[in-house]
Amino acid sequence: MSLETDLLLDRRRLKRRLFYWRGATVLAVLVSLLALADRAGIVGRAHVARLVVSGIITEDRKLTEAVTKLADDDSVKALLVRIDSPGGSVAGGEALHDAIARVAAKKPVVSVMAGTAASAGYMIAVSGARIFARNATLTGSIGVILETGEASGLLGKLGVTAEAITSGPLKDQPSFTRPLTAQGRDVLHGLVMDMYDQFVTMVATSRNMTPEQVRALADGRAYTGRQALALGLVDAIGGEPEARAWLAAERGVAASLPVEDVSVRGLAERTLGEALSGVSEDILKSVLFQGVRLDGAWAVWQPSQSGD
Repeated sequence: MSLETDLLLDRRRLKRRLFYWRGATVLAVLVSLLALADRAGIVGRAHVARLVVSGIITEDRKLTEAVTKLADDDSVKALLVRIDSPGGSVAGGEALHDAIARVAAKKPVVSVMAGTAASAGYMIAVSGARIFARNATLTGSIGVILETGEASGLLGKLGVTAEAITSGPLKDQPSFTRPLTAQGRDVLHGLVMDMYDQFVTMVATSRNMTPEQVRALADGRAYTGRQALALGLVDAIGGEPEARAWLAAERGVAASLPVEDVSVRGLAERTLGEALSGVSEDILKSVLFQGVRLDGAWAVWQPSQSGD
């Protein structure tokens, strides 16, 4: 190979490296500018924020913080909460309900139910000033469930024993290795009923109903959107178009305002994420969802699998 050819190849390599470094520098500067603009609110524009709540609800600190910040964001003129969830943990539903309620204290909030908005999903919905549901939406299921398992019989057949040294008779209640005691059952039932009363109070306060009226409907059953409307659990049949029309007519929020989804990521991260990892992000969410760990007491609609 001639000297001129070697020089030409070296020059091309240098140009390629220079191109890569220039690209990386431009990208870094762009990310920095987007981050600064996001913090300074330079890119803020008047809009309706949309919070999408889907799947199993668990406590998410970043999400509740992001929702709470909407209350003081002057660019957010209203909040639209779209729910498609069978429910989740009581604590998770309470945290998101309270965050949305803080927004509702300062600006219009409207809830829109999709296919399912039950249990903790309904708990979140009642934080809105108006609730829209489809005729076939499954909602309600106001109640709390605490499940446990017990395998002492199986362990006994296998010749396996388990011992627990506790500081008190209720420390290991419930236990996987021995049945619930009568005292343990009473205490756990008291926990469930206390959380149930909290749920009932949330609904009664938000829906202008008495606790007695709510309890008459809150035996854990689900209702269709049409049934829920007749019972006063929702306000109207419809979806996002009807919710936007209500915001415009009743709260003066222009229907022409754009809608922006609430995200726990910063502007720079959102921009890069949308540009570089749309498909991979969906795959990652799917994998992580499979690993969600159910914690404690739940407000979730789960039809019996017994066939009764």
